[in-house]
Parts: sequence; C-alpha cells; structure tokens
Amino acid sequence: MDTRTALLTAAAALLVAGAVGVVAAPDALDDPRDQNEPPGDVRIADIVVSPGEIRGETAALRLGVDLQHRGSTAENVTVRHRAIGADSGLLVDEMTVDVGDVDGGGERTINGSVDVERAGGYRIETAVFVDGERVETQTTRVGGVEALTPEYADSRVGFTDGNVWPSVAVSVVESDNETTTLSVSTSVTNRGDDASSDVDLRLLIRQAESGVIADEARETVGSVRPGRTDTVTTTVEVPANYNYYVDAALFDDDVLVDETQGVANLDPRETISANETTEDVEFEAEDFAGGGADGDDAGGDADGGAGGDADADGSGDGAPGFGPVVALVALVAAGLYARRRP
Repeated sequence: MDTRTALLTAAAALLVAGAVGVVAAPDALDDPRDQNEPPGDVRIADIVVSPGEIRGETAALRLGVDLQHRGSTAENVTVRHRAIGADSGLLVDEMTVDVGDVDGGGERTINGSVDVERAGGYRIETAVFVDGERVETQTTRVGGVEALTPEYADSRVGFTDGNVWPSVAVSVVESDNETTTLSVSTSVTNRGDDASSDVDLRLLIRQAESGVIADEARETVGSVRPGRTDTVTTTVEVPANYNYYVDAALFDDDVLVDETQGVANLDPRETISANETTEDVEFEAEDFAGGGADGDDAGGDADGGAGGDADADGSGDGAPGFGPVVALVALVAAGLYARRRP
C-alpha cells in the first residue's frame, strides 16, 4: 500500500469514529455558552399605582408592573392583583393578567387595575406566577382615595382664592326702613389650560341667626380664558336691618363643583363673619313672609295710631337701635328740669 492510500484510509477511519462519537454523545457539539445560561426567571422590578376612572362611590386604580426577565424563556407567566381593605382586611377586588411566555431578557410593563370604594385605604398585593408557581409577591399601600375628584365634578373653574381680593363682595344699592337691595359680585377663576365652558352661579341669602332664605338668584358664568378671572354681578332684595350669609355655588351640568361664602352686615348693632355670629339678636319671621307684618301694623294703627312695635322701642320710623338712647336722654332732661324748678 502506497503512502496516499494509507492517508485516505486513516482519514476515513477518523470520520467514522467522529460520527460514532456524535451519536453516542449528542451534547458534545452543544455551544458551551448554552451550558452557562440560567433557567428562565421573572421578578418584579417596580410597581406604579395611578388613579384611573374616578366615579361617585368607586375609583379604578391603575397598576403598572415592571417585570424583569433573565435566562431562558419563562413559560405561562401571570400577574395577580388583590385589593384588600387596610382596616378590615377584607378582599375588595381581584384581577389576573395573563402575560404568556416571557423571553428576550430586560424589562417589560404589564398593566392592570382594581376597583375600590372612595373611602379609607387599601393594601394592593401583586403576585407573579410562572407556569402556575408563585415566584414573587410585593405589597403596595394606597391611602387618601376619598380625596380623588370624580370625573363628573372635575372642573378647573372655581371661586377666586385670594388673600385680599374677595371671592364674594356685597354692596348696598338702595335701602329704606323695610327692604335693602344688595349687589353681589363673585369672582370666578379658570385654573385650567383651556377656555372653560358655561357654568351656573347660584346664590342663597340666609338670615344669620335663623338660616331663613331671604332671597336667591341665578346667573350664567360664560367661558373664562385659561388663567383669567371674571366677575359676575347680580342683585337681591332682603328685609332691612338684619345680617345675612351669602352662600355662593358653581354648578356644571347640575354638579356642584365649588362653593364659598360671604356676609352682608345690615344690622348696626352687631356684625358677623363667615360661619361665625358674634351676638344673638331678635328675629322676626314676619319680615321674611312677603308682607305678613303689614296687617299687624295696620291693626295697631287703627287701635292706637302708631304701631305697637314702634312704640315698644321708642324708635317709631327712625333708624333702628336708637330708641333706648332717645329714652335715656329724655329721662336725664326731665330730671334736670325738675331740679331747676323753684
């Protein structure tokens, strides 16, 4: 056998031996890098809670979970959220998100949500499952849900909240012994980024001590430009010589969006401030009954000339509150006159 034939024979023998080795040990040709790759692993990197749809009694809490993946493919991944009352410990809502297989490494965000009542606080438990096996759980605490504004009441238009400029300003237009006409000006500010739509302004004028409604009014507040303040003025008529609370409210499609209060001090004997009364004074309901007191005055005039109430305080038709002063002056003058007589 010559040298060429011997070399070919040896090469053939090596090929056969290599083929037999691959069949006997199939993992011998695997990429050594694959042997160092860990099994699929999914963990929670971060959880973000944000308000979703806010309704009258309930609120949706949006949950964004950042899942971090390492290693080979993680199969059949699910994320479960449970909202549990912080005080009661009772399950309020539960949601499961089917993620599927996770691979490729890095992070991905899985969105979900739970519905809770707009009261109290909650504990949000988030669990991650891989092929039915729980691999991690994290808890997020949420409080102050009652402070979230329902979408139907979310308006950027409200009464001006200034340190000097009043949200409600009251002035007297005209007055007599029976009635006073008041001019009420309210300042409305648009705190949003867009021009506002029309809203309704409603006023109630309440007698301070009794709370009886003396008059009321309605006006439309037109569109207000972003960041601007508009003033709306209207007039009301009330019985004279009483103090009043001026309750103002803004309504958007019959939804109360803001409210404030001012005062009108018409009684010279005492003054009031918002939500505070410094002195109790006599209240006569007939003054607010649309003329019910006229009949009694007429009867008093028929019997004795002047009305009974006018005689009682000595003020007649003069300014209210000066009757006792006049009586005191008269008494002193009478005494001096008696001493000077011979």
